[in-house]
Amino acid sequence: MSKPLTFVTGNAKKLEEVIAILGSNFPREVVSQKVDLPELQGEIDDICMKKCQAAYEIIKGPCIVEDTCLCFNSLGGLPGPYIKWFLDKLAPEGLYKLLTGFEDKSAQAVCTFAYHPGNEGDKVILFEGRTDGEIVMPRGPRDFGWDACFQPAGYQQTYAEMPKSEKNKISHRYRALDSLKRHFFAATNS
Repeated sequence: MSKPLTFVTGNAKKLEEVIAILGSNFPREVVSQKVDLPELQGEIDDICMKKCQAAYEIIKGPCIVEDTCLCFNSLGGLPGPYIKWFLDKLAPEGLYKLLTGFEDKSAQAVCTFAYHPGNEGDKVILFEGRTDGEIVMPRGPRDFGWDACFQPAGYQQTYAEMPKSEKNKISHRYRALDSLKRHFFAATNS
């Protein structure tokens, strides 16, 4: 029997969403553990790889970490990996107001999962998902990050206004997890 896959998060809503997206036929048990990891600066991939390696050093087993970015095209990709602090200080309304002077309100929601297989010397593997959209005046519940101000391309609702089942079929997190899931199924079938 395989060791459980530890998702390093203290966010119950994130864990719930990850388990829902992976589905009941995912070949590994997913558990969560809150671990204080360093808040790193840099490019998305570098941040994820270093966070995952740090998580492995604590957990000493198979683990995944996630990093979510919100990249405003008119701001050259910012706030990007620093969205957590922008959201804490500005709330969804302030994120929208950041783009007041810009015609371009387009953005990308980016989710990267980093997976460490759990053995000394293993390499971290990255799985990325992106969803194009735009930053809008916040609408819908404010219970999950910046969902209220991100409207995915081709939709008239923000992530916050969508039923969770619909969001979980198109989100940046879904796309990253779909890639991770394909990796695990390929490994199971080989």
